[in-house]
Amino acid sequence: MHLPSLDMCADGLDFLDVTEDLIRRNAEHNDCIIFSLEELSLHQQEIERLEHIDKWCRDLKILYLQNNLIGKIENVSKLKKLEYLNLALNNIEKIENLEGCEGLTKLDLTVNFIGELSSVKTLQHNIHLKELFLMGNPCADFDGYRQFMVATLQQLKWLDGKEIERSERIQALQDFPAVEQQIREQEKAYCLKRAKDKEEAQRKLQEEENEGEREGRHTGFDGRWYTDISATLPSSEESKDDVQAPEIQEGGCKKKKLDNGEDDLEFWNKPSLYTPESRLETLRHMEKQRKDQEKLSEKKKKVKPPRVLISENGRALNVNEPKLDFSLRDDEKRNQIVLDLAVYRYMDTSLIDVDVQPTYVRVMVKGKPFQLVLPAEVKPDSSSAKRAQTTGHLVVYMPKVGEIITGCQVTSKPVKSTPDSSREQTNKRSQQMERLEVDPSKHAFPDVANIVQAKKHTPRRVQAEPKIIPSEEDPDFEDNPEVPPLI
Repeated sequence: MHLPSLDMCADGLDFLDVTEDLIRRNAEHNDCIIFSLEELSLHQQEIERLEHIDKWCRDLKILYLQNNLIGKIENVSKLKKLEYLNLALNNIEKIENLEGCEGLTKLDLTVNFIGELSSVKTLQHNIHLKELFLMGNPCADFDGYRQFMVATLQQLKWLDGKEIERSERIQALQDFPAVEQQIREQEKAYCLKRAKDKEEAQRKLQEEENEGEREGRHTGFDGRWYTDISATLPSSEESKDDVQAPEIQEGGCKKKKLDNGEDDLEFWNKPSLYTPESRLETLRHMEKQRKDQEKLSEKKKKVKPPRVLISENGRALNVNEPKLDFSLRDDEKRNQIVLDLAVYRYMDTSLIDVDVQPTYVRVMVKGKPFQLVLPAEVKPDSSSAKRAQTTGHLVVYMPKVGEIITGCQVTSKPVKSTPDSSREQTNKRSQQMERLEVDPSKHAFPDVANIVQAKKHTPRRVQAEPKIIPSEEDPDFEDNPEVPPLI
């Protein structure tokens, strides 16, 4: 009897492949080097098939693959150093392809779908295997399961977390022929039941696909019909229909959301068997719910029109989309304009972009524009911006066009010049030599001779009292010619 494969039941699902990038991302503990990797964890990755691991990671000792969708054990036989393999919570139905794992000491196959218990005989070649977990599998419910396992795999020390006693093994070996016959009968019955489950799952999947195609065709007809009718309406009614159309769409979205909620509740309340097909069906349902949710969120998401920063006539506009406090002051002393923008203190500077133009300044804060028209023309090339260390504010320094001579209080105003006028001005300046007037009363160089103070200090001497010279008017004055005149 031909049985449908699990791959056919997985149509429409996006499974994750085992890629080199996936392994590197899970090999951070080994500096993302995969050829010398000894431990790898790929659990909960929705992996359907084992590939490439035995070629890229030959030195693996521990491999975690639990909680995936793996349906077959393959491509691990070259892992000679593998000691622990965890394949719990997968879709495995048979134990196979593990003979090459010579160093395997622990194997975990908890909660799978292993019904062919006789397939455990392939593990007899793994002489170092000490621990095996098969609980949660259909074969674990067979009568004589433990006795069969203990007698078949004599190298085992622990089975399903319970130690195997020596007396238990002796008893199992004695009862092995009868137990083996019993196991084969139960295994045969399980395989027949499993084949029916697969056929039922395949039929149900085909019905769901056909129903989905019918719904798609029905939706397409409604959309085309609505478009054709709206195209034939008169122009006077078009505006009215345009107003009503969003309401119709919104009502349709609400109805669809309610229907989806009812379907979701019905799905989870519906009783079903735990089979590989039911796991895939659950995953398909969750994937469908996720895609529907994404579609609804995309419809609800309103695309905002881009913010207008420059008007049609080329005039810059004042915009404060991030809603930040700011101050703009004119520093006349340094002839510059200073903008203080109160950006968030702990915001990373990489999220801020400053653009200074001659007539305006624009700051992008986390993608939101702040734009301010400047009161005077500035020099973009000479402008600078920095963050305040205490407040985190962004301070932009923008020197104004033109220079100020502080001593003479003369300000040169910017003059818009054409290339011809600038050339004429250059020629005139070359012809006329500017000279500075120098006041002759002021010396350009210091007078070394007058460094010493002009007032000379005479040495202090004891001076005699001045003699009283009698004047001619004095009655006692006698003019003696023999006496020489005083100089």
